[in-house]
Amino acid sequence: MPSAKHSGSKSGPQKQSYPSEPYPQKTISELFATSKQGSKDRGLEDLSGASPNKRVKLNHSTIEPDMNSANVGTARPLQAGDRFNFSSPSRGGTREVVDLTESPNGSSIKKKASNGRRTNITPHTGPKKIVVKGLKTVSRPHPDEYYNRVWAQLDAALSAIFSKQKLPYSMEELYRGVEIVCKQDRAPALYKRLSEKCTRDISSRVKEPLLQIADAGSAVEVLDAVVQAWSTWSKQMETIRSIFFYLDRSYLLHSTIHPAIDEMGTNEFRNHVFSAAQLKPKILQGACDLLSADRQNNQEARNEALFRDAIKMFHSLAVYQKSFGPRLMTESEQYFLTWAQKSVDANDLTEYVKLCVKLMEQELRRCDLYGLDQTTKKGLETYLEDILVDQRKDRLIIVDDVGGLLGSDRSDAVSQLYGLLQRRRLGEKLRPAFEAFIVKQGSKIVFDEEREQEMVIRLLDFKKKLDSIWEHSFQRHEGLGHSLREAFETFINKSKRSNMTWGTDNPKPGEMIAKYVDMVLKRGTKAIRASGIQQESVSNGPDNEDEEGSGEDEDVEIGKQLDSVLDLFRFVHGKAVFEAFYKRDLARRLLLGRSASSDAEKSMLTRLKSECGAGFTHNLEQMFKDIEMAREEISSYKSVLEERQTRPAFDLSVNVLSSAAWPSYPDVVVNVPESILKATASFEQHYKMKHSGRRLEWKHALAHCQLKATFPKGPKEIVVSCFQAVILMSFNKNESMSYDDLQAASGLDDAELKRTLQSLACARYRVLSKNPKGKDVNVSDSFAVNLNFSHPKYRIKINQIQAKETKQENQQTHERVAADRNYETQAAIVRIMKSRKTITHAELVSEVITATKSRGVLDPADIKKNIEKLIDKDYMERDEEGHNVYNYVA
Repeated sequence: MPSAKHSGSKSGPQKQSYPSEPYPQKTISELFATSKQGSKDRGLEDLSGASPNKRVKLNHSTIEPDMNSANVGTARPLQAGDRFNFSSPSRGGTREVVDLTESPNGSSIKKKASNGRRTNITPHTGPKKIVVKGLKTVSRPHPDEYYNRVWAQLDAALSAIFSKQKLPYSMEELYRGVEIVCKQDRAPALYKRLSEKCTRDISSRVKEPLLQIADAGSAVEVLDAVVQAWSTWSKQMETIRSIFFYLDRSYLLHSTIHPAIDEMGTNEFRNHVFSAAQLKPKILQGACDLLSADRQNNQEARNEALFRDAIKMFHSLAVYQKSFGPRLMTESEQYFLTWAQKSVDANDLTEYVKLCVKLMEQELRRCDLYGLDQTTKKGLETYLEDILVDQRKDRLIIVDDVGGLLGSDRSDAVSQLYGLLQRRRLGEKLRPAFEAFIVKQGSKIVFDEEREQEMVIRLLDFKKKLDSIWEHSFQRHEGLGHSLREAFETFINKSKRSNMTWGTDNPKPGEMIAKYVDMVLKRGTKAIRASGIQQESVSNGPDNEDEEGSGEDEDVEIGKQLDSVLDLFRFVHGKAVFEAFYKRDLARRLLLGRSASSDAEKSMLTRLKSECGAGFTHNLEQMFKDIEMAREEISSYKSVLEERQTRPAFDLSVNVLSSAAWPSYPDVVVNVPESILKATASFEQHYKMKHSGRRLEWKHALAHCQLKATFPKGPKEIVVSCFQAVILMSFNKNESMSYDDLQAASGLDDAELKRTLQSLACARYRVLSKNPKGKDVNVSDSFAVNLNFSHPKYRIKINQIQAKETKQENQQTHERVAADRNYETQAAIVRIMKSRKTITHAELVSEVITATKSRGVLDPADIKKNIEKLIDKDYMERDEEGHNVYNYVA
C-alpha cells in the first residue's frame, strides 16, 4: 500500500482533535491532502502534486504509523497477516474507515473537501489503521514439521528408485523441497539421512543377491553380476543426484568432511560390494579369466563386452591401480614366461621373431581396445621386452641363424628382428652376425673360379642388397653401417694363392673391376644392359631424337654405372692390380679407337684421380697426352710432305707412344706390304730428325687400315685391322687361295691367321667365301673373294675377332704386379731405415704397412721376405746385440 512521504515542522508533531460528527469515506488523495490553513498548520505537502519541485514516492511495502497516537512513528515493512484497518464510520464516534475498493470519484470526502469543510485529519498523522478487505492470511508451518514432511517424500522417492518403481512425486517438487530444507540450514541432517538410506539399500538390496551368486557361481558369473549391479547403481545415483542437486552444489561442494553424492555412491559400492571378502577375489579372478580367454582366442570363454565394462568399473571405483593392476601384471608375467619358453623350443629364429612381434602388437592393441591404464600398457611392454628380448637375446643373435635370415631375401623378417632388438637398444648386437654373413657370402663370390667373369656383376648386386638391408631393415643404424663397410673391405681384399692369381697373393677383384670398366667404356650402354644391373631410367626422348641427345643420355648412364663400380673399387687395397689391367685395356681402347665415349674416358680418369691421387693416374694421363701429341706429329709430317710436293700412295697415321707410360706389347711377325714399309721408313726418318736419340719400334698388331674394294655389286670402303688388310691385299693377285698360301703370304702364325680369316669369312660381313662352309677355320680350307657381297652402306667396319686374354698374358701381368709390389716394399724399407738408422722388427713392419697402405695392405710375411733380401744386398744388417733390431748400412 502507498505510504505518504512527509516533512515535519520545526515544532514537531502536533496533536489533532477530531470533530464529533463523522465524515463520509474519502480517497487516499483526499485523506492525505494538504490542509488549507495558515502558515502554522503548513508542513505536509500535497500528495496530488501541489509541489511542482518535489516528487512524492509511493511505496507499496510500507504503511503509515498508527494514527491514534499523538506522535507520528516510523513505518515498518508489510508482512503476511497485516491488515489495513481503518476505524469504521460510527455515528457517534470520531473514527472512520476508508474503503480502498471504492472509486475515488465517488468519495464523499472529496466532495466535502471541495465544499470547504474542515477534515479531522492533521497534516502529520493520517488514519491510525488501514484494513484491506478480502486479504487472505497463510499460516506458516513449523520448520520441523516441514522438514519431516519433505523427508517423507524424499524417502518414498528413494525407495521407489532403489526398487526400480515410478516416482510418487514429481522431480520438481522433490527438488524444491530439498532446496527449501537446505535454505533452513538442514543440509547436514538431510545428507546424513540420504547416506544412511543408500547404505541400507546397498547392503540389503544389492550385496545380498551378489553373495548368493558368489557361493554357487564361477568367477566370470560373479563379475558379470557385479558389473550389472554397478551399472544399475550408477544410473540410480544419477537420478538421486538430480533430486539432491541443490544439496550437492551448495552444501557438499564446499564441505571438507562429506563427499559429493557421486563420490558417496561410489564409496558405498566399493566398500560394501567390491571390498567384500566373498566378492573381491572372484571379481578380480573373473577379469583375469576373461583376459586369459582373449589371449588364447577361446571363442567360448571370451566376452569382450563384459571385460571392457569390468575395466570401466575398476576405473570408476578407483580400484584399478591398487587391486586389478598388480593382479593383471602378475598373471601376464607368468603367461609371457610360459609362452616364450614354448615358442623358443618349437620354432626357428624367423618364426619366433614373427610370433614375438605378433604377441606384442596384440597385447598393446588390447590395452587400447579395452581401456587399460597407460601404466599397465607400459608395464606389459616392459615385461614383453624383458622376457622375449632381453632374457633371450642370445637366441636372437646366433650368427648362423641371423645369416640364414639375411640370406633369405626376407627384408620384413630382418626388419622385425632388428625392431625387436632395438626395443632394448640391442640392435648393435647384430654386428658380428652381419659381418660374418657379408664376409661369408662375399668370399664365395670372390673365390668362385667357375663364375669369375661375373664377379663384378654379382658384387654389385650383393652391395645393393646390403645397402637396402642397412637402409630399410636396420634403419640406417650407424654401427651396422660401419660393419657393412668393414666386412665388405675384409672379404674383397682377401688373397689366396690359387690358379686365379697364378700363385701370387694379388686380390682378384682389382683385376675383374678393371675388366668390367673396360667393357663398359668400350661397349657403352649395351654392356650395361647385358650385365643386368638395374640402373635408374634415363629418358630416351622421342623417337626422332637426334644423335647428340642420345649421346648425352648414354654418357649419363655410363657415368652412373662407373660410380657404382667405383663403390667397389674404394674397398680394394691392392690397387696396383687394378692399375695394371686398366692401363693395358685403356691402351687398346685409345689405339684402336674402341671407346664408346671420349667424355666417359676422361670422366673415369677424373674419378680415379679424385679417388687415388695424381700419382696413381700419372701414367694414364700421359697416355692421353701421347695421343694428342701424336696427332700434332702426324700433322707436322703431312705438312713437310706437302712442302716437298710428295704425294704418298695412301694416307699414313702414326701414334708415337712413350714406353714408360704405355704397357709393353709382344712383336707379332707379319709380312707388311712394301708400300707400307716405305711409308713407315719415311716417317721414322722425319721423326728422328726432330727427336735425335730416340728409337721407334713398330707395333703392326695394333694398326688398322681403310681399304677401297670393288665388288661386282658396287664398290665399298672397308675399315679393317692390319692383319685383315694383309690378307685381303693377297687376293689382288689371286681370286682364290688356300690356307697355306695365305699363311705364306702373310707370315702370320696359326692363331692369328685363323682369327683373321674367321672375321673375314665367317662373321657378319663376309667379304671372303670359305670352302667348305662353316664357322671354324681349318688348315684344309680354301678362300676366295665373295663376288656376291653387297651391303646398303658404302663404308663398313669389319671388327677383328679379338683374341681372348691368354693365360700367359694374365700370368705375366700378375707376376709383374707382384714384383713391382716387392720393389715398392723394399724402397719403403730403405727409406725408413735411412731415416731411423736403428729400428726393431715390429716397428719396421708397422711403419712399412703405414707407408704402403695406399697401395694395399701388405702381409707381414712378405715384408719379412723383403727385409731378408735387403740384408742379402747389404742395405741393412741385424744388430749384434739384439736379434730383432736392424741397423742401416750407409
